[in-house]
Amino acid sequence: MSGAAADAGAGDAGAERRLVAATANPDKLAEIGSLLTASGFEVLPRPAEVPDVVEDGDSLEANARLKAVAIVAASGGYAAVADDTGLEVDALDGAPGIHAARYAGPEASYDDNVDKLLAELARVGATTPAQRRARFRTVALVRWPDGREVVCHGVVEGHITLARRGGGWGYDPVFEPDEAGGRTFGELTTGGKDAISHRGRAFRALAAALSARD
Repeated sequence: MSGAAADAGAGDAGAERRLVAATANPDKLAEIGSLLTASGFEVLPRPAEVPDVVEDGDSLEANARLKAVAIVAASGGYAAVADDTGLEVDALDGAPGIHAARYAGPEASYDDNVDKLLAELARVGATTPAQRRARFRTVALVRWPDGREVVCHGVVEGHITLARRGGGWGYDPVFEPDEAGGRTFGELTTGGKDAISHRGRAFRALAAALSARD
């Protein structure tokens, strides 16, 4: 971020409601931006010159914090908003867990990850919804340059379907939340997904916690 932007962030009374996103994923950025903008926050994109952070923490919160700290250091005066999400599948002993985004490898595509997940469930003989129970967990975190933090959590329970249904991104086409009336995330509207999703819950809680500080 430029020096001028940094100076503005440091002196602007409205800077507390401006957050620099740690994610470079455009799908996640759009989702986070929609959720926080609705609560009166402005989400700025990650500076292009900031490289990806090595997510070697041992928990979702640790990984979110690693990303937030890096963005705070690069943005000079602005708070950073970061999150990390895991997918826990009971039949796979909680895998892929915190490695959900890289389940099929460091350069894996969404389809690669879904293909591996479906193959692993077939390998262990999990064929019914009860055998394919799963949940998404998200940790959403805001960190300020002085080290203050707000951390919130969101969880949604469901199961992994036998095949893809609908669109969306990530694991959306194969995750059917218990509250979705038999539809996958990929078959819901954006608003319908946000209303019940792990990320929606985490970021609504985050927005409420941030607003309570005003």
